[in-house]
Amino acid sequence: MQNSIAAGRRLAVRVVAVQFAVTLVLALGFLLQGWRSGLAALSGGGAVALGTGLLALRLFAAGPAPAGLVLWRLIVGNLLKWGVILLSLYLALAKAQLPGMPVIAGLAAAVLVPHVYGLHGGAQRNNVT
Repeated sequence: MQNSIAAGRRLAVRVVAVQFAVTLVLALGFLLQGWRSGLAALSGGGAVALGTGLLALRLFAAGPAPAGLVLWRLIVGNLLKWGVILLSLYLALAKAQLPGMPVIAGLAAAVLVPHVYGLHGGAQRNNVT
């Protein structure tokens, strides 16, 4: 079965792991500009990976459920994800006063990971001509 809960869990773990890996590589690159830039990139990408992890926990922690309940878990999980991201951005930019460009670069890199690396779990496309 291709759409099992176990496959969804494995995909979620893979997405969060790749988001953290990309964030670490980007943070190491920004570390060349100074420790504050490295920390800023780490906070931006880390916020997205943490939010995605919370979404996955909310969606896959319980077992099988009716479709309405799963949709509700998905909606609440996405609200949690973006709440964590916005709170982290506020803390990084307003409270810690970290540089803005590395924060946004980390955030953008982590958000784009599932799309760039094809980890979105969609149907495979065969381009046969």
